This record gives sequence, structure tokens and C-alpha cells, in this order.
Amino acid sequence: MKHAVQTQHLSVQLGGRPVLHGLNLQIAAGRWTCVLGPNGAGKSTLLKTLAGLLPHTGQVLWQGQPLESIERRSRGLQLSWLGQSESTTLDLRVWDVAMLGRLPHQGWWGTPTLKDAEMVEAALKATQAWDWRERTLGELSGGERQRVLLARAMAGNAPLMLMDEPLANLDPPHQVDWLEQVHCLIAQGTTVVSVLHEIGMALHADEVIVMDQGQVIHHGACSDPQTHTAIEAVFNHRIRIHALDGQWVVLPRTT
Repeated sequence: MKHAVQTQHLSVQLGGRPVLHGLNLQIAAGRWTCVLGPNGAGKSTLLKTLAGLLPHTGQVLWQGQPLESIERRSRGLQLSWLGQSESTTLDLRVWDVAMLGRLPHQGWWGTPTLKDAEMVEAALKATQAWDWRERTLGELSGGERQRVLLARAMAGNAPLMLMDEPLANLDPPHQVDWLEQVHCLIAQGTTVVSVLHEIGMALHADEVIVMDQGQVIHHGACSDPQTHTAIEAVFNHRIRIHALDGQWVVLPRTT
């Protein structure tokens, strides 16, 4: 199996406090891998480190190549990033925000091409943000802004997409839309790695990485009973995962 991202003995300290502890991971290419775990497990730290945003010891490899050896512009072409609670200038037009995802394709002093415009239009339509293209971010709700930021990430058309809590502020119908968009990305060969709090949505992924206290507790298929056992364990057995109509649902444990 081809791996899009690998880590070798990956450790991270923040403010002098160890957050990740010697992680060895292999994330399959062309699949959706979701990272789950309780608050403080190190999920967001892991994703930021995979994106090259945090100092670390050990190695992060993109398609077998050490991350630090990849030139910055090449990183931009290979990776689309959607961070948690991103701050963006509120007086920017929606169109211009989405166009930021095309910057790595334009080079120094480059101007948007017809291809750039086509990719931005497709991304805005996919996230149902096309009708707001002339409005500013400040005119939109939190959920609407999140859809614009998702469009920016999709417009980059990178082979690897990392998303930290992409469902924040999205109502249930738009969460379902996001799920459909991820499946379309996977069908096109994109590798998606996401951090989610919504366990039921996460169980639609191909694989799940279960984390707790800065360590990987389990990494396996969503359909694997051992994956369900690991998820239930890191949430102190306060939930149970149950099959219903061919899907996995998360229920509170009442006994």
C-alpha cells in the first residue's frame, strides 16, 4: 500500500511540555483517515505537525520524502490546509479568500489564470458558497465562513488535504454536504486527514487513528471491532458504537 504521510518517532513539545510521544504512523494514500480522541489528546498538534507548522523531533515524510527537504512552494502545491478557528480578514471578498488557495500555482507576482478561476468557481459551488462570491467574510455567519475556508482549501487541488475540525459551526445538512465532498475528493485520488469531534461522522472514514494523552492507541479500519473498542475506551466507556441500518451510530452507554 502506498503511503501519503509517515511519521517516525515523532515527538512535539509545546511550551516545554511534551504533547506527542514518539509516534510512528503510516497514512494510506487516496484514503480518508480521521483522527479521534478526547480533548487534550494531541489531535490538533499532530495535524499541525504533519503540515509542517510545528517544530518537532523525529521525522515527517510526505510520499517518502522528509518534510524539511521539501521547498516551501512545493509544499503549497502538495498540501491544502484547513485549520481550526482560522482568522481571516473580514473585509476580504469571498471570491478573493477562495482564490488564496490558488497562490501556490501562480508563482511570484503571478496573476490568476482562467484555470485558477475555474477551480475557485468549482470549489465555491461545491461548498454552496457561490452566491456569496461578491460579499465579504464579515457579512457571513460562522458556518458560512467555514464553507468559504473549505472552498479555499479545495481550490488548491492538492493531493493531500489536512482539515482540523472542518465541521465546526456547520449545521447537520451542511455536515452531510461536507461528507459528500470528502468522498468526491477520495474518488479523485486525494488523501484526506481530518480531526473530528463528531464520532458518528468520523466512522464514515476509511481509517481511524485513536489518540489519548499524546499517543496513538489504535489505528485501524472504521469497520474493525477493535477500532470501536479503542474509541469507547478513550471516552471512558461513556459511549457505545452500534450498527444501525448498515451504518455505525454512537449512543450513550446507559448501564
